[in-house]
Amino acid sequence: MKPQEDNTLRIGHGYDIHRLQEGGKLILAGVEVAQGVSPVAHSDGDVVFHAVVDALLGAIGKGDIGEQFPNTDPRWKHAPSRLFVEAAMQQVKAAGMRVVNVDVTILAERPKLKPFKRQMIDALSSLVAARVNVKAGTNEGCDAVGSGQAIAAHAVVLLAAAERA
Repeated sequence: MKPQEDNTLRIGHGYDIHRLQEGGKLILAGVEVAQGVSPVAHSDGDVVFHAVVDALLGAIGKGDIGEQFPNTDPRWKHAPSRLFVEAAMQQVKAAGMRVVNVDVTILAERPKLKPFKRQMIDALSSLVAARVNVKAGTNEGCDAVGSGQAIAAHAVVLLAAAERA
């Protein structure tokens, strides 16, 4: 049986994690939050934007960031992850949807993110044209994130049918 197509509301969830290394800079939601530490990644390794892209693509049934922007493609080497969000948003609009809100949880022992939350919210909100919430927490010393060896993010998005012009 084919599921009934319902374009009223859709929810997507995304997750990303990257190991951390000494040197470079750490960018989250397009905002530089630290120098001297960076993600091990093909692109700029922005776990917030990567999780949001997966959530957007998931909500419209278009796979995931690795399918759309594979790390085997040299075009994406050191690419700013903002490009991935912009491309995912084009697909959301093409699907006749709009973003209602985005909720992000960043898991990191370092650096402290509270001073950067407003900038991250503003940067992400400008890309998705919607309400954005950013939360930051630790893993209480558990696993690679908790020991400061990695950083991760979860994102949930709610999409609604775009109003017809």
